[in-house]
Amino acid sequence: MAAGHAHVLYREVDSPVHRLPPEVKIAAMVAFTIAVVATPREALWAFGAYALLVVAVAVLARVNARWLLLRSTIELPFVVFAVALPFLGVGERVDVAGLSLSVDGLYGAWNIVAKGTLGVWASLLLAASTTTRDLIVGLDRLRCPQILTQIATFMLRYLDVLVGEARRMRVARISRGDDPRFVWQLRGFAAGVGALFLRAFERGERVYLAMLSRGYTGRMPAVWQGAGAATTGQWLVAATVPVLAGAVAATAVVLT
Repeated sequence: MAAGHAHVLYREVDSPVHRLPPEVKIAAMVAFTIAVVATPREALWAFGAYALLVVAVAVLARVNARWLLLRSTIELPFVVFAVALPFLGVGERVDVAGLSLSVDGLYGAWNIVAKGTLGVWASLLLAASTTTRDLIVGLDRLRCPQILTQIATFMLRYLDVLVGEARRMRVARISRGDDPRFVWQLRGFAAGVGALFLRAFERGERVYLAMLSRGYTGRMPAVWQGAGAATTGQWLVAATVPVLAGAVAATAVVLT
């Protein structure tokens, strides 16, 4: 468990953002997102300022625009929903390119797309600069409930094991003439899922008992956390973006 477990979004480069402790990056991302969400939707200029902050962090983290935009497609279902709002909204309407659109619906669509996109970008930058293991360590240092960090730790440790087990079970089924592409074979698929659950449950129980026998007390060991807790200077550096975002949000609220 001491190995640095990286995920598919992590970019292994050396940058000032990568070198920051995980807890300050998590706190900064959450504070930035809160500032974005608290901004009135009519303050269009504020979202441009937020985008500039995201671009600045991306440059420091050495994350290129193409990578960021491609991964942002995860929000497409919400964009599709937002596109329908101007047509379904009520109240004052305006003609745009021959289409009668709701003003409130246009603001609602803009609100979803702008805030959702900025939130996705902030999350992607956090994921690109922090390994999954460090994310969990950061949450633990931020006093996240132990039960949540422990569940996440075990999920991280054994997710690949369960995926490999599921793959082997699928190969075994196919080698015996099963073809999961047909609807009438869903019963066999369901039975496989049940068997995988039982194996995972039994494996988890054995691992838990083994950890108890080795002195496990329900908390992450200090060795696993490492000695890289954030200093005051690192907290101040990481606070730059959320403080600026908070100032923009406060100004937008006053002016709107």
